[in-house]
Amino acid sequence: MATLCRPAVSVPEYVITMEETLELARSRHADHPQLPLALRLIENTGVRTRHIVQPIEETLKHPGFEDRNRVYGNEAKARVPAVVQRALDDAELLTTDIDVIIYVSCTGFMMPSLTAWLINAMDFSSDTRQIPIAQLGCAAGGAAVNRAHDFCTAYPEANALIVACEFCSLCYQPTDLGVGSLLCNGLFGDGIAAAVVRGKGGTGITLERNASYLIPKTEDWIMYDVRATGFHFLLDKRVPATMEPLAPALHNLARQHGWNASDLDFYIIHAGGPRILDDLSKFLEVPPEAFRFSRATLTEYGNIASAVVLDALRRLFDEGGAEHAARGMLAGFGPGITAEMSLGRWNNGNNTNTETT
Repeated sequence: MATLCRPAVSVPEYVITMEETLELARSRHADHPQLPLALRLIENTGVRTRHIVQPIEETLKHPGFEDRNRVYGNEAKARVPAVVQRALDDAELLTTDIDVIIYVSCTGFMMPSLTAWLINAMDFSSDTRQIPIAQLGCAAGGAAVNRAHDFCTAYPEANALIVACEFCSLCYQPTDLGVGSLLCNGLFGDGIAAAVVRGKGGTGITLERNASYLIPKTEDWIMYDVRATGFHFLLDKRVPATMEPLAPALHNLARQHGWNASDLDFYIIHAGGPRILDDLSKFLEVPPEAFRFSRATLTEYGNIASAVVLDALRRLFDEGGAEHAARGMLAGFGPGITAEMSLGRWNNGNNTNTETT
């Protein structure tokens, strides 16, 4: 059974607080007719601090998409290897033990993918498979877990490495003045995460079932408008209400597995914003405390896109994990509107097989 091991997470050294974000919005958009609404929405995110890959003075500039994408590549190469090494160490594996690298990111573009560079720079085997995922946005963290699970199910002796690298601050667009854009300027942060899914052995979540679900006719609710200036993030005002149609998919996945989604031991959920977590608590009929790891990520780091679910899982490890065989759910949400969901049991590393019902 494939086991999702302890994630390693890193955030950049530059920090911007909620107070600084609000002051920047006031000073840069003093004449904006909807500024009071934007400020209220930013405050309601619950984000206290975010980490960004450049000083705020550089972040607020726009030297052009070419320069920004160069920063993305350079910073990824400078920062990702240390996070990957920590994830490998936590999983007690070497680079030569990895059979596939799944790399997820929606905030920069490289071809070949960073996977090719990592294989060369960190001495992974030359026959390591590469699965770069670039267009699932925040859902990609959950998708990476699911594709790693699928791979290790097909190849039970294999090990998969997941890497999420998101520099959302490099997508800041000073000319985008819609309320949704202003809200995003106060919501998203930068972060890197990595985790290993071991085909055999390991401590963490033993993955048992996964699924995807797309809400029909919502593909334009979260999207990029790609222009000469780069990625312009578009967010429909209906997005915060998407948990009502997604919750039945989570219930259905659990039901197919003989579980009750309202009665699990732990939940690792993408923290897109407080409304997402509040509504999911309501529609899954679980107490708000069930999403404490996701809320902590949102409060301390903001929405770090595909890396959120891995950071939330890291916080579960930091708390001491769960009881052996405790049942849990992991879910990421993103463009589409897409949900990537998985179920598993906590494995404390004693290699004891657990029941799947």
